[in-house]
Amino acid sequence: MMRRDVFQAIADPTRREILGMIAHKSLNINSVTEQFDVSRAAIYKHMKILTECGLLEIKQQGRERFCEGKLERLNEVSDWVAQYREFWETRLDSLESYLKTLQAKNQDQGKTKL
Repeated sequence: MMRRDVFQAIADPTRREILGMIAHKSLNINSVTEQFDVSRAAIYKHMKILTECGLLEIKQQGRERFCEGKLERLNEVSDWVAQYREFWETRLDSLESYLKTLQAKNQDQGKTKL
């Protein structure tokens, strides 16, 4: 089986919607496919990609197959975003500090606030 990247899974809005549907409870495949206006085959293809990314598991229960979310792998996305959040927070803190310095300087010189 070809292993896909978790970022591929979330790159598509249909796959994100499927993940949202199965995030809190498992659903049978028919319940998932009925929610979309595209062909059943297209939804199966999205499910296959999600399975290859390790975000979805399909389990047989009796005559039905259920989709279950395995969302732990989304931590990779969260970790990746966190490093950029820290970068931007540092930049914004520097900007805020600079603006406060300018504002204080202007007030000392009797100018109006920024």
